Amino acid sequence: MALSLVYYQDFSPLKGATNMKHLILLLLFIPMASFSQTNRDSTWLPLKPFIGTWKGEGGGEPGIGKYERSYKFILNNNFIEIKNKSTYLPTDKKPKGEVHEDVGYFIYDRYKKTFLLRQLHIEGFANDFILDSISPDKKTLLFISSAIVNIPNGWRAKETYRLISETEIEEVFELAAPNQGFELYSKVRLIKQ
Repeated sequence: MALSLVYYQDFSPLKGATNMKHLILLLLFIPMASFSQTNRDSTWLPLKPFIGTWKGEGGGEPGIGKYERSYKFILNNNFIEIKNKSTYLPTDKKPKGEVHEDVGYFIYDRYKKTFLLRQLHIEGFANDFILDSISPDKKTLLFISSAIVNIPNGWRAKETYRLISETEIEEVFELAAPNQGFELYSKVRLIKQ
């Protein structure tokens, strides 16, 4: 009899109503939480193929070089961090060759509903880019500079990423002097490791 009294007390109508409210809230929250995660995951779809470690070769204004790059999600998957190292062979202008390093971040601006790219270079300059376009097949992304820090005013830059396959990327970096058109600075092919 004491057992049935405890049973009755634990599941009284008042407690049952409270438990039911908790259950309803829980059932409402679970789909919203999974939708939020699914929505964030789908936001990053155009850049997910980049995630991983890449190596490749390329050339341009600095000469012929070997490239090492990584892309990874950071800070609760809110950003993609990019680490790049380019090692250029010696040239007449640079008999010792050149090692260039930069870090970058792909950022999704929820208010502008677009991707941004921020790069910080070992030479002391920084580039801010905004996504200009994604091709209909989602394989070419074009970023145009919105600001370049620590170089003379008027310079512009353009980054074009082309997904050749799941394991190969082509990157074209172009610069434009003040009042001039864009010119190729470097072109790189990267293979996923």
